[in-house]
Amino acid sequence: MRRYLIPAIAGAATLALLIWAFAPRAIEVETATITRSDLAVDIEVEGVARIREVFVVSAPIAGRLQRIALHPGDEVTAGDSVARIGPAAPALLDSRSRAVAEATVAAAGAAVDLARAQLAQAEAAQEFAASEAARSRALFDRATLSRRVLENAILAERTAVSAVASARANLAVRERELESASAVLADGDATGAEACCIDIVTPVSGRILRVATEDEQVVQPGVPILEIGNSDNLQVEVDLLSRDAVRVTAGAAATITGWGGPDLPARVERIEPAAVTKVSALGIEEQRVGVILSLAVSTADRQALGHGFRVLARIRVWEGRDIPVIPVGALFRDGADWACFVLAQGRADLRRIRIGQRNEDVAQVLDGLREGETVVLHPSDAVSAGVRLRSLGP
Repeated sequence: MRRYLIPAIAGAATLALLIWAFAPRAIEVETATITRSDLAVDIEVEGVARIREVFVVSAPIAGRLQRIALHPGDEVTAGDSVARIGPAAPALLDSRSRAVAEATVAAAGAAVDLARAQLAQAEAAQEFAASEAARSRALFDRATLSRRVLENAILAERTAVSAVASARANLAVRERELESASAVLADGDATGAEACCIDIVTPVSGRILRVATEDEQVVQPGVPILEIGNSDNLQVEVDLLSRDAVRVTAGAAATITGWGGPDLPARVERIEPAAVTKVSALGIEEQRVGVILSLAVSTADRQALGHGFRVLARIRVWEGRDIPVIPVGALFRDGADWACFVLAQGRADLRRIRIGQRNEDVAQVLDGLREGETVVLHPSDAVSAGVRLRSLGP
């Protein structure tokens, strides 16, 4: 008997070892407990900090813009001169244009000489007509001349006076034409003592945001010279998807972050009524709605935040107090429903649930779970209904 007892015990031990080795073991999982907590739902989107009103100072006339001594960041006061514009130098003439201009000057000079000769002729004719009229009046007074001859003499005198006036006006016109033709050949000097410059003043007080160019150059009317803004009127502009914009209300709380400084509180000031089509980085057309956020901090607390800085904005769209929540890591889709695994008596219980609002961490539980129940976090493919589980804790 004894020789059979030892092999029997060894065989039983081997069989027990095989049963233990191949028996299904409990799957180790992380778990969490359904509790009541506060839930806040935010929309996070990139935005740009911009000064509310930026004034662009442009050239009012064409001319030569003198070098600008101001630089971005300089403070200016309303009425200060920020630039000066003087007359531009005349364009250079090529040989053909200069020859034409010289011929025009010569023709204008000849016209002036002709006009002067015509004026001298008219003055001589006036003197003769005046003497004839005086002689006719004397003869008419002695009754030796008829009235008709006197009237003809007076008419000739008046006609001669008008001819002199016409000749003088013609001479003035020809002299102006000569000056105009000579000006084309004149070498202008915009930097000389006779140059006339106008000062361009800033309409508002603020800081210089951008200088288009600091070098002296010729500009045309309307060319931007520099931009001025008041940093006290800083706001944040963001573009939301239209489906997200309908969830945002004016006055909603927001937080500005991601700009390199501390988080800044803000409020939704305005939601634009129209959407625009923009193409995303993936080439997808999206309807974007502009939302304006006003900062709820003093200028000193956000002094480092400037015009055009990139920021991240978190806009509060929903908030709940003391509600049952479930970690989003425990949720998965079961067909069209949301579901999770509940750890009940050491086994996995598939539970379909209904959730409400959610954020990146937790979701609101509307139906299907009770407070205090334990759910499985991040269930693997090995977890299924009825499988034995062993909790590793949260």
